[in-house]
Amino acid sequence: MLSIITLGVIFLAVFAKTSMASTKVQFNTDVLDLKDRSNIDLSQFSRKGFILPGSYTLAININASTLPERVIYFYPSEQDKNETLSCISPEIIPLIGLKEAALSRLKWWHNGECLDFQSLNGVTSRTDLGKSTLFISIPQAYLEYSSPTWDPPARWEEGISGLLFDYNVNAQNVSQKVQGAKSGTNVSGNGTTGANFDAWRFRADWQARHDRRDTGAQSPTRWDWSRFYGYRALRRIGAKLTAGEDYLNSNLFDSFRYTGLNLMSDDNMLPPNLRGYAPEISGVAKNNAKVIISQQGRIIKEVQIPAGPYRIQDLDSAVSGNLDVRVEEQDGEVHQFQVNTATIPYLTRPGQFRYKTTVGKPSDFAHNIEGPLFAAGEFAWGISNGWSLYSGGIGGGDYHALSLGIGRDLLALGALSTDVTTSAAKFAHQETQRGNAWRISYAKRFDQLGSQVTFAGYRFSDSGFRSMGEYVNTFKGETNSGRNKEMYTLSLNQQFESLNLTTYLNYNHQTYWNQDANHRYDFSLSRSVDFAKFKNVNLSLTAYRNKFNQMSDSGMYMSLSLPWGQSGTASYNGSYAKGNTLNNVSYYRRVSDTDSYQINGGIASTGTDLGGYYTHKSTYAQFNTSASYRAGQYQALGLSLQGGATITPQGGALHSASLAGGTRMLVDTEDVAGVPFSGIGHSVKTNQFGKAIIADVSSYYRNSVRINVDKLDDNMEALKSVAQGTFTEGAIGYRRFNVISGEKSMATVRLADGSPPPFGASVFNKKNQETGIINDGGSVYLSGIQPGESMTLRWNDEDQCRINLPQQIPANMSANLSLSCT
Repeated sequence: MLSIITLGVIFLAVFAKTSMASTKVQFNTDVLDLKDRSNIDLSQFSRKGFILPGSYTLAININASTLPERVIYFYPSEQDKNETLSCISPEIIPLIGLKEAALSRLKWWHNGECLDFQSLNGVTSRTDLGKSTLFISIPQAYLEYSSPTWDPPARWEEGISGLLFDYNVNAQNVSQKVQGAKSGTNVSGNGTTGANFDAWRFRADWQARHDRRDTGAQSPTRWDWSRFYGYRALRRIGAKLTAGEDYLNSNLFDSFRYTGLNLMSDDNMLPPNLRGYAPEISGVAKNNAKVIISQQGRIIKEVQIPAGPYRIQDLDSAVSGNLDVRVEEQDGEVHQFQVNTATIPYLTRPGQFRYKTTVGKPSDFAHNIEGPLFAAGEFAWGISNGWSLYSGGIGGGDYHALSLGIGRDLLALGALSTDVTTSAAKFAHQETQRGNAWRISYAKRFDQLGSQVTFAGYRFSDSGFRSMGEYVNTFKGETNSGRNKEMYTLSLNQQFESLNLTTYLNYNHQTYWNQDANHRYDFSLSRSVDFAKFKNVNLSLTAYRNKFNQMSDSGMYMSLSLPWGQSGTASYNGSYAKGNTLNNVSYYRRVSDTDSYQINGGIASTGTDLGGYYTHKSTYAQFNTSASYRAGQYQALGLSLQGGATITPQGGALHSASLAGGTRMLVDTEDVAGVPFSGIGHSVKTNQFGKAIIADVSSYYRNSVRINVDKLDDNMEALKSVAQGTFTEGAIGYRRFNVISGEKSMATVRLADGSPPPFGASVFNKKNQETGIINDGGSVYLSGIQPGESMTLRWNDEDQCRINLPQQIPANMSANLSLSCT
């Protein structure tokens, strides 16, 4: 059939009769070897690019960026009634991202309903119905700034309304064999539940824990709603509005918990190259372990890790202040330390104005208001090319503080900022305490040496300085908390490309006026070499030392790893901590995009060690399991499950997720199950309702998601395989994909009177998808055949009759189906 159509098109092109006065093509049907030349519908082929007037669901492609599908109307041109033009309505214009000067020049036609593309020089458009896309080319001079991964605010989408529940559950069972050691099971979890309505995101964070000892003692199950809040993006002013319970987000003042309102310019809305850095947590785990990162009691992240060095780098960039880190190893040891989320110097680009304003009352973890009404505000202004001025203030009750600072871009020498904060606090039955705090920050990126980043910070607070958090603690009766004195922070990450050598150093030192100092440093050194037949052999050394709350902890970790097979790595690891040594060999293999495992065994000072770790990422959740054993000491098993559920009016699905309450995308194949998607994170497949959730979508980035056509079943055909979208924080994006599902077969169609349908008539299924085009004698190659389904035969742009497919489709689809259209 395909050869007949091809020959027909060639002959039509050769013998076409064209008119000099019109672009319309008249086909010479005499050259076709057909029995009934009069029974031919070639109207849709008569003019190049001609589209019948009407409405079409099309994606809109602006240069290289694709906007969501929408209904586009086509009307006859006012200059030439034989030509049709697409109608871009005023509602679509904001999505294009035109500059103000270009917007003022726009002209309209069809009673002001449609954009006249000729009003801007160089703007062109064309429609490809085969790709269901309207392509619009616009000179860059008319458009706001954009990049391959970022769209201007006009194209950001708020997503659709819906409900969500994200969770992260961890369970560990430890059986100790040492006299007096504790054995038992603990289950803990945390996550976010919430709802999206228009631009608002309503969220409730939760955390839970249950412990049971083998002695029969058990602690009561504890479930805490740690935070209730709502937020939305204010695109016009590049800001984020948050209402409810939150932690003070400030570049100048220490963080504390409050209930109230916050309005701040959101750096996440800036292009990627203008955004800041997120904090990271690093260390070494001697055994399989669980890392819990919290702030003032609220768990921010909880994750299980295998033995060895770890770096957690996916924390929210909005997190500020001190973070409490607790590492629970399967052998029962617990390590604790604090990390200060110091950022790069407070610099603002020339002409840019950044601000943060907060009003509310301090509150505690139990949602009780504790403290007076307060207000806080700060700003940063890029006053010239290289200089930045920033200032802020906070006050409430008998406390107030003011801060003033200046930053300087030193060009080749890096960036430097310095500020001073003065405070005054009146405590009950005491005189007013007054003091000052000085801070200096420095950062330098050595691009010529291979993307190295250094950060150094120093802060000194005199004995009379008090933070708002310390003042608030007096309302809780907490008067013995440590008062900060000096803090040193140093971070260095350097690469020596010629040596294939990478170094990393992180150092934090905090002294207090009324308690012992805390400090922590991490150092790592790694090098990649080729040895004999082995390529990319990696050598690494990691050392750490930690002192926190008068408890000291230090250790060293060495490893040698080399590729083993196509997707495996064999390693030797040696560690030393608290006088104990462990020599260990391990094997890691990535089985597929969704599965990986690690097994290890070794000899320790206290016995023989065995362990393993397995990870599986499915469409519905991420599953981790770990096990460890030390002869004569203990045996342990760990499990974790991470995922979520999202429900919307368009449908919903279970899914995996690592960022609780974060942005996601619902993809819809209209009841076609098992369609594989890739592009963001690991691959997922649609459920039995044709729905899947793409989790961990980046906010304010241009995200692309595509059907993996290489893994598509033979009985599926994707008419559209790629979609893009830029979504605001916490949004539930929605994209519909046109997928035909069903068997494929040659068929012969007859009308009620026994005659064949016109040549060129189209067959559509119940989803209005074109499944075939009638050839000579009523033959058609039909796709999407479903038992008992009805299809519609259409010509002259009208539905003519219906084709009822048989209830049972022949097993041998090479046979020709005989179908009637009535």
